Amino acid sequence: MKKVLVIGSAVADVIINLEDHLPVTGEDVHVLSQKMQLGGCAYNVSDMIRHFDVPYIPFFPVGTGAYGDFIRSQFRKRGIETPVPAPGADNGCCYCFIEAGGERTFISYHGAEYRFFPEWFDLLDPEEISSVYICGLEIEEPTGKNIVSFLEKNPQLTVFFGPGPRIMKISHDLMDRIFALRPILHLNETEALEYSGKACVSEAAAWLYGQTHNTVLITLGRDGCLYYDENAEHLIPGFKAEQVDTIGAGDAHIGAVIASLSRGLSLPDAIRTANRVSAAVVETQGALLSKEQFAGLQIFLQ
Repeated sequence: MKKVLVIGSAVADVIINLEDHLPVTGEDVHVLSQKMQLGGCAYNVSDMIRHFDVPYIPFFPVGTGAYGDFIRSQFRKRGIETPVPAPGADNGCCYCFIEAGGERTFISYHGAEYRFFPEWFDLLDPEEISSVYICGLEIEEPTGKNIVSFLEKNPQLTVFFGPGPRIMKISHDLMDRIFALRPILHLNETEALEYSGKACVSEAAAWLYGQTHNTVLITLGRDGCLYYDENAEHLIPGFKAEQVDTIGAGDAHIGAVIASLSRGLSLPDAIRTANRVSAAVVETQGALLSKEQFAGLQIFLQ
């Protein structure tokens, strides 16, 4: 089996659980608890791929400073090795505020983990790679064009693109170049409607398919996932979940889709599997499932 190349960031997530809600300007609120854990969209995706025993390449820069040291120590514990040389700049972090209802708000400080340089991609052997995951957060950065250039030089690779909540911040030029690669798009409902300017998810999915001419996946929370291909739109129902927080649910979903397809599942079965996995993540504090939690889902993953 060839490998999945996961391009993106590994971040120190500072998770802050609030007593009630995010403060408005001048308000004073209490924090119930806080902790730091390994996160970042690309890392979360790679961790889900790992659960499925699918080989992958973690293409993650790790910078200096306290947050970089934390990430390196976590990598050592997990046996993760990245081929990316250590950049000589501070690593950033992500502050994740969790309100009483489980909704999350991110405030990110982007550091070395979001910068990618052309010479790094020379360290890869495209012959051992089948597909690539990219995230909009890295594409948005000034060095995002270097990621796109690598993909343009290797059009044989299947690209999975999760633009994320800052989709409107990515330049039109880069989006056009990515769409020309015919990526499989993975968005949530809000992102799809905002970017397409359409009034409903069905119209957004059809419009996005017209841009990429490849499958479009739009997650709908507890309602499941709509996907649009060359035939029509389809809805794969979701699973009920007791929401703890929504951190990493989308990352887990696309990671499970990529891994399931790599293991030979059909697209509907891959999405159904991803719906179950993301529901489990919603029921868990933070973005990651433990080995035991994932093992408990195997009945749904046959």
